[in-house]
Amino acid sequence: MYAQAIAQQILNGFFHHYKLFQSITAQAPEAFAKRDWATMRHIASLRISYYDTRVNETVDTLVSVVSDPADNPQLWIDTKECYKQFLTFHPQAELAETFYNSVFCRLFERQYYNNDFIFVQATLADAPALPVEAEYRSYFPVVEGLKPTIRQIITQFEFGCAFANLERDIRLLLKAFIKQAPDTHVKSHQMRFDILQAPFYRGQAAYIVGRIVSSTGSQPFIIAVLHNKDRGLYIDALLTRSSQMRVIFGFARAYFMVQTHAPSALVHFLNQLMPGKTKAELYNAIGFHKQGKTEFYRELLAHMQHAQERFELAAGTPGMVMMVINLPSFPYVFKIIRDHFGSSKPFGRQTVLERYQLVKRHDRVGRMADTWEYSDVALPLSCFSDELLQQLENSIANSMRIEGDMLIIKHLYIERRMTPLNLYLQEVDKEKAEHAIIEYGQALKEMIAANIFPGDMLLKNFGVTKHQRVVFYDYDEVQYLTDMQFREFDYNDEHSISVAPNDVFPAQLTTFVLPNPTHKEIFMRYHGELTEAAYWQQAQQKIVRGEYKQVYPYPKEQRFIHLW
Repeated sequence: MYAQAIAQQILNGFFHHYKLFQSITAQAPEAFAKRDWATMRHIASLRISYYDTRVNETVDTLVSVVSDPADNPQLWIDTKECYKQFLTFHPQAELAETFYNSVFCRLFERQYYNNDFIFVQATLADAPALPVEAEYRSYFPVVEGLKPTIRQIITQFEFGCAFANLERDIRLLLKAFIKQAPDTHVKSHQMRFDILQAPFYRGQAAYIVGRIVSSTGSQPFIIAVLHNKDRGLYIDALLTRSSQMRVIFGFARAYFMVQTHAPSALVHFLNQLMPGKTKAELYNAIGFHKQGKTEFYRELLAHMQHAQERFELAAGTPGMVMMVINLPSFPYVFKIIRDHFGSSKPFGRQTVLERYQLVKRHDRVGRMADTWEYSDVALPLSCFSDELLQQLENSIANSMRIEGDMLIIKHLYIERRMTPLNLYLQEVDKEKAEHAIIEYGQALKEMIAANIFPGDMLLKNFGVTKHQRVVFYDYDEVQYLTDMQFREFDYNDEHSISVAPNDVFPAQLTTFVLPNPTHKEIFMRYHGELTEAAYWQQAQQKIVRGEYKQVYPYPKEQRFIHLW
């Protein structure tokens, strides 16, 4: 009975967490309807800390009544088994497993993190699966016709305000689909629509996600819905390519706010639409970043078990703050804070931790890579060469220790691996290099519009994704744009040289960042205003006034607005 009581207490903690998390998420539709973008940003940030708060509350209720696993190992074996039984038909079972792990790991030392006491691997694989149909609704054009069915799909979402011209938008949707997916055309009586029941909210947009199923196969799609100021809603774009959908659900985006009763079913449906996305990435995308961490760690363990390869230093210029390693065939990098920074980095470890948290909570506008933060990560010593172990010892000795045949990293960040922009420009042809430079400038502009000053703007701190997007990934100098002082640089006035830490001279941007004359010419042609202090100052003023620029996560040619 004692084990059952502990299991029930932990499950109660999870229930409280999930209920509050969903109640916060439920505020997004109202904020969207009212165009209250400040509230939208606030609740998106607020959700990130709720998990740790609920775990700590549960730990506080248990800490005085539970015993150390070394004293009573059978108690925790029984507690885990009771908890597992509770989850057999639980609609959020996988999230509840992760919550259990978090509570246990806060209570006890790392030596007890094993299969006997926690859910290292998912234990519910053989349990009855939640039907994907729990998360979507099907529509059949054979009953009422194609246009009435599309109208029904759009209006059933109840966005809280009317469309400015829904009939026009439906016509544009049909035209766009004919153009984008010509190989899937069938008559309306030969298809059905599967539509996720809840819209996905992020920033200033709402997204309808679904698929068309017919005898020719399945065609996934995303419909973007925006506000036209005081004139109502409008459909802005239709996305049917899997590559575009993956960008919308990408690792450089803020988390979606979407209500779900069965997250595993929702993730399974999304995975069918975007097979290239991992479960970890999809859980992250819909706001369950702790579950994303769990799924990622399982992917890592499976990879290390089968790949039989060793860690190596990541490609690119070594950073003065982070040591970065990776496995050759695993698409992620592992970043560990160095014990000592270079002389040009006048801050310490705590500042780095805070700046990574700043990015985690902020709208990353598709230009800043998300990170998974881990503590006490156990990696097999066999995955490290003697040479790399020595390099680690020289750089991160305070963040590592050896226990038996395992290397324990006390704290690290994991990010999607990208090609460093400086290396990319050395390897590609002129056309791709021009595109990358344009992307680099656009990345700066979009971060600026979101109140982010990247600090160190050297090309080595930006990466190129497989979709040829430029993304920022080095956060040790990140600050809010509104905290900076942008000044013009007078080459004839020696007194214009500043010693204030937050002073920035945009005129020097191309001098230090783009020494290549060809790259500099491209940058100045497309983004020359970034070298003017006035541009940065005006961006600051807009943010102070509460004006945040809408950043579209899809190409401008996909937008319908030019067809009006």
